Amino acid sequence: MSEDIRFETAAIHAGQDPDPTTGSVVVPIYQTSTYVQQAVGEHKGFEYSRTDNPTRRALETCLAALEGVEHCISFGSGMAAIATLAMTLNSGARVIIPDDVYGGTHRLFAKVMNNLGVSFEAVDMTDLGAMEAACARGANMIVAETPTNPLLKVLDLEALARVGHDAGAVVVVDNTFATPYLQRPLEFGADAVVYSATKYLGGHSDLVMGAITTADEALAERLRFLQNAIGAVPGPMDCWLLLRGLKTLAIRMQAHSEGAERVAAWLAEHPAVERVHYPGHESFAGHDLAARQMAASGEALYGGMIGIELDTAARALDVCTKTKLFWLGESLGGVESLIEHPGKMTHASLAGTGFEVPETLLRLSVGIEHPDD
Repeated sequence: MSEDIRFETAAIHAGQDPDPTTGSVVVPIYQTSTYVQQAVGEHKGFEYSRTDNPTRRALETCLAALEGVEHCISFGSGMAAIATLAMTLNSGARVIIPDDVYGGTHRLFAKVMNNLGVSFEAVDMTDLGAMEAACARGANMIVAETPTNPLLKVLDLEALARVGHDAGAVVVVDNTFATPYLQRPLEFGADAVVYSATKYLGGHSDLVMGAITTADEALAERLRFLQNAIGAVPGPMDCWLLLRGLKTLAIRMQAHSEGAERVAAWLAEHPAVERVHYPGHESFAGHDLAARQMAASGEALYGGMIGIELDTAARALDVCTKTKLFWLGESLGGVESLIEHPGKMTHASLAGTGFEVPETLLRLSVGIEHPDD
């Protein structure tokens, strides 16, 4: 992002000049599949909407600006984005992922990429010794999350980038929980950042999208080729909705963080809660590291995600259906608060893998309702 323009301003203006024909202050939804050409091989920059679309281009320009880089490539979902990154690898490649990674990411590498000759190893990425040992066994790509999903572990991005690059690996960070308003992994040495834009970036639970940002021109060129070749592109309506969501990202992340801080403090005192996973607590194992890494806004903010472990698995299941403002549902990052049981829902695909999450664990996505409610 340019030093001359602040995050909040870029979110509203980057890639979003008034429409030159009508003067509209909102980027139009170019709901078209194709474009009239002036002659064979002569056009106005657009040929076919799988390859490019003006609404999508505006969205990619804006999100790249929020990361402070030139390149953003958008996709039909966060998993499509991660899968496309994986498709940059050749058969025989090896990937390192976190041991408590999002269940969909684990499923991709275990049941899809593994069948294509790309192997993987799940490692506790808070243990740099374990990471170094895993990389010594071979690593072409590291796919990290911080905070992780669902245990909110905080990973040392600079150290991970160093270890990965020493092994010759491409370092990818899933920044979905933090967003570029709180944390910018590219500034800590990552090669690419991936988002489920469905979550906080969109922020209103009304779209499904993914995105990758990078400063690496060669990687961006490869990803754009795959974006077009595979066809995992978002539609213009979703791009427009995401642009709308980005305009309020800063104020929403402030509200999510402040609300989660108060909810986590209340939960820590509840007799049925055995453990609270929240980076904003000073007693949390990764708090000091999070305070340094999650301060892109100018102050340390820790996001709206909380993990809690209850005293019994039965109580965890019971609580899911007893909350009022926390609706039971998958996904996260919307203005409304959600609760879910990872072991039975978002991470159910980990059953039988040895990487199951605790049956007593619940994941809370704290919305922007008043925290006292």
